[in-house]
Amino acid sequence: MSQDFPGWHGTTIVGIRKGGRVVIAGDGQVSMGQTVMKGTARKVRRLSPGGHDIVAGFAGSTADAFALLERLEAKLEATPGQLMRACVELAKDWRTDKYLQKLEAMLIVTDGTGLFVVTGAGDVLEPEHDVAAIGSGGNYALAAARALIDTDLDAETVARRAMSIAADICVYTNGNLTVETIG
Repeated sequence: MSQDFPGWHGTTIVGIRKGGRVVIAGDGQVSMGQTVMKGTARKVRRLSPGGHDIVAGFAGSTADAFALLERLEAKLEATPGQLMRACVELAKDWRTDKYLQKLEAMLIVTDGTGLFVVTGAGDVLEPEHDVAAIGSGGNYALAAARALIDTDLDAETVARRAMSIAADICVYTNGNLTVETIG
């Protein structure tokens, strides 16, 4: 985060791919410093560019994330059904466009097959263990999900339990979840 960033915290997003389904779950807390500003924010969204079903979760500035989601939708309309290509094109723009470079957000996106983390550093990452997590409590959710992924639990249950564990540990994460599933 840049030095000018005002100290907003309060997002945990986790993506789980298991059993032919992909689930993205996000909490609802937005904090500024030590103050919870909102507990019911919706940071997981379903997009339908060109009739293709995409789910995206974001961490960071909401306005910045919405700007990125609009750009992602435009990339998906230009490359229908090619989520990875659209993500790579978005990441390239994010690194080179002076306006986009200032955006403070990260994304987890899926089309039900691919699962990607897209960052402003130009990264498009596909997780090795079918688990991705971002945000203030991302490391806690990632560790919990990695521990649960090889159990008999389905993708949604893994996501919900991982988010619950993150909310118990991270003061910038709460239990008000938005969960979207594809597959």
